Amino acid sequence: MKRGMVLAWLRLFAVQASWSYDRMAAIGTSRAMEPMLRDLPGGLQGERYHQALRRSVSFFNSHPYLTGVAVGAIARAEHDGLPGEQIDRLRSALTSSLGSMGDRLIWAGVLPFASGIGLALAALSPRWWLGPLVFLVLYNVVHVVVRTWGLRAGWKSGAMVARALTAPFFKVGLRVAGPAAALSVGFAVPMVSSWLSTGVSPLLHGEVLGVTALGVMCSLWLTPRLGGLRYGLIAAFAAMGIGLIWR
Repeated sequence: MKRGMVLAWLRLFAVQASWSYDRMAAIGTSRAMEPMLRDLPGGLQGERYHQALRRSVSFFNSHPYLTGVAVGAIARAEHDGLPGEQIDRLRSALTSSLGSMGDRLIWAGVLPFASGIGLALAALSPRWWLGPLVFLVLYNVVHVVVRTWGLRAGWKSGAMVARALTAPFFKVGLRVAGPAAALSVGFAVPMVSSWLSTGVSPLLHGEVLGVTALGVMCSLWLTPRLGGLRYGLIAAFAAMGIGLIWR
């Protein structure tokens, strides 16, 4: 099983490579789980192995960094010989919970926190490249740790995986991720603004503020009408056009 967990951990990094609208991340999750199913009774030709694979490709979605929790828990449930209906219920329960927890921890926490740290360092340090470097190291260390912990916690807990999601370090992470991100970005914004505006005339400062205010007003007015994607594309093409004319 040790080799199977290592292969599963490596495959977790490509869990979204076969994402689809009808099954979401099910195929990638199944591929990551497959090495952990090889030593089921009967081996690769056994009925339990084939049944587990068939179940694993049914609809599933999760935050990609927490998919390992589901991979480990479902694989352990298959090894424990739980009924297929109970394993399906476990998968359905993890679909919603892991998605929301991952969004809170990573997208609304770790990513903006690391971005704020990187931007602040780029603005304050004479070596601007130090900011991107720290961002990449900090962010990737966190997400690799989360992936590794998730796979091991899922395998250890099995059907009782809810206990793993109440682990102290995970609960603390969910609680402090949002405030830490807000603090980091709030500290970085004035630093970056001061850095980018060095040597810029007060008149240009006023023009930038005016364009920013106009953009905010347009987004509040047009986004509900056009939708976020359409508005974003229109704004991007408008900015490109204005930039070409300005040149």
